[in-house]
Order: sequence, then structure tokens, then C-alpha cells
Amino acid sequence: MLRPFGLFASSFVAAVLLVAAPASAKPGDLLTMQPVRAPAGALGWRISYLSTGLDGRERPVTGLIYTPKAPAPPGGRPVVAWAHPTTGVAESCAPSLHLTGFGLVPHLSTLIADGYVVASTDYPGLGTVGPHPYIVGVSEARAVLDAVRVAAKLPGTGANGHFVVWGHSQGGHASLYTGIIAAQYAPELTLEGVAAVAPATDLVALMKDDISERGGRILASYAVWSWTRVYGLPIQSVVKKNAIWIVNRVARECVQSTFEAIAVVVNSALLRQTFVDSSVYTDPAWRAEFVANTPGAMPASIPLFIAQGRDDVTVRPAITRAYARAACARGQRVDYDSIPGGHLGAAEVSADAAIAWISRRFAHAAVASTCGALSENTT
Repeated sequence: MLRPFGLFASSFVAAVLLVAAPASAKPGDLLTMQPVRAPAGALGWRISYLSTGLDGRERPVTGLIYTPKAPAPPGGRPVVAWAHPTTGVAESCAPSLHLTGFGLVPHLSTLIADGYVVASTDYPGLGTVGPHPYIVGVSEARAVLDAVRVAAKLPGTGANGHFVVWGHSQGGHASLYTGIIAAQYAPELTLEGVAAVAPATDLVALMKDDISERGGRILASYAVWSWTRVYGLPIQSVVKKNAIWIVNRVARECVQSTFEAIAVVVNSALLRQTFVDSSVYTDPAWRAEFVANTPGAMPASIPLFIAQGRDDVTVRPAITRAYARAACARGQRVDYDSIPGGHLGAAEVSADAAIAWISRRFAHAAVASTCGALSENTT
């Protein structure tokens, strides 16, 4: 069942439109919608809809849909599916519950001005009953694809089923998995390209890197906390006994705003570099999930844009470049953008390039590839 909208509902007095879900309801069907604040020239709704859980059952997910107010042109509008970065693992950490920033979609006004419908999922367990399957690729991707399905069905959007998925960090991971499963899970949709900013790829390597710094330890604790609940893996087997209570406390905190980020950093002060036992990388049950959630190959026909900060210590450039090189070796057309700065601001820094690349995909322009340059030993 859906959790109450809480403070969100008190800020928007417009009634929630309840959409009766028939017995034949399926993933991508709309459950509820509520008007929300949107950029100039746009309409916005907080939605709940059906997606597919890891157990194969339908489950509700929340998110946001934005569309230009103007009538759709002949042929309809393409959809940009935004996949958000880590916001936390608690139910209250859904971007659609964030009262400012239009759900934290970067350059949303530009996307609207360019005539796109924007679909932004919260992912399962954020905004709805948890646990949230954090960095679980299939779960994220299904939620992305079902949000695009909702956009295509929502009256007045004019969405035509053609889409690009664009995401940062956790959302970059979700974007890659969307490319992997789109043809099988949502064959009626047309994926024109995948844009991933500082995506999580080699999960074992990334977790080993992240343990070395405070921000990374917060992300690692989110993953451990989530996977013990999603997969039933025993936390005692990989987290030091005296650190379990700290992991549980950190898991209650969101990181969507500066205030929240400060709070979680304070609460994680006792999260030492040794809080996770090295057995997390070798235990067969844990390692199986690391492997299962490390993105592999998507169809070579899907164009891929990757942006990566040169000074990123959360997602190391060498790991992202290795993923991009592997995609090139499979024949995929990869446009790799090495950008200044670190992890947190990477989506904003690369947004102009990403949106220009997205526009070219919808225009069916020639696909640029930097695969030749990726063979050079540079960051």
C-alpha cells in the first residue's frame, strides 16, 4: 500500500485524482496523480503507478511527470526519463516528496522548453513501503520503464513512446540497466539512447574504493542495509557487530538537500573504514548479488553517452572508462565526456552536453563516438 503523502500533501491542497485500477491492471498503469508545482509553461503531477517487484509481483511506485502546456505537435512528444542519484534508502527519501527543485531533475526548464515530456521515477521503496532495492539494476530499470509507460498513457502529454533515459550515479546504474532490459520488458517503447553520468558499474571495485572515504562509506552502508532486507542476506556476516547500529541509523537519513547531507555526515562519524568485513567480497551469497547487479552488455545498437568527473573519488574514472571501453569493444557507439570536478556536481556540469546529445538522438542525427580516444591512457 502507498504511504501517506505527509508534508507534500499539506503543501498542495489540490485533490489527488484516484484512478481506479481494474483487476487487469498491469505494470505501467496509473494509480494516482496529484498536481505539483512545475516550471513556467509546464504542467506537473506526482504519480503512483504499478511496476514489477523483484518477486515478479506488481507493486506501487511513485514519481513525477512533467509536460509542456502547449498542445503536442503532430507525431507527439518524446520522453526524457530521468533516473535520480542516491537520495537515501528510507521511505521518506523519494524525490517526489522533496518540496523544492521540481523533483531535483537537472535543467528541467530546458527539457520542457525543448518540447519533451519528463518522467522521473522514485524507484521502489522510496515514497512507498520499503525496503528500497538500492543499486539493484532490474528493480530500478523496471521502475524507469513503467514511468515512461505512464507518461505515454497520461492524457494531455502527447508522449509518443520514444524515449531516452538519463541518470546520475545510482541513476546512471539505473540508466544502463534500462538499456539492458528495455527491449524485453517494454517492447512497445522505443529507446533512442542511454545517458549515464558517473554510473555505478563494477560494484565490487566501487565498494572497495568507497570504504576509504566518509561519503563512500555512507553509500556502502546504504547498500549493505538494503541488501540484507531485499535479499535476506545476514548483516552480521559482513558488518562488524559494533557498527550495525550505526548502519541502521545512517539508513534513516536522506541526502537530497544540504541540510540532510550534513545530518547524515554527522550521524556517520563513527562509521569507520573497517565497518565492513572483507568477507563481503568473497562470501558466495553476497558476491553473487554484486555480480548480478553489475551492468553488462546492452544491445550494441543503442547509442551511449557517458560523462565522468576527472576528480571523482566516489565513482573512480578508471572504472567508468573500463566500462566504456568494454562497450566500445562490443561495437556500441559511445560518446565519453571527461568533465572537470568530482561526483556530486557531475550531472549539472555535464547537463548541457547531455541534453544536446539527447536532442540529437530524438532528431536521429549521426551518432558521435569517442571509442578511438578511449583507448588512450588518460582520464
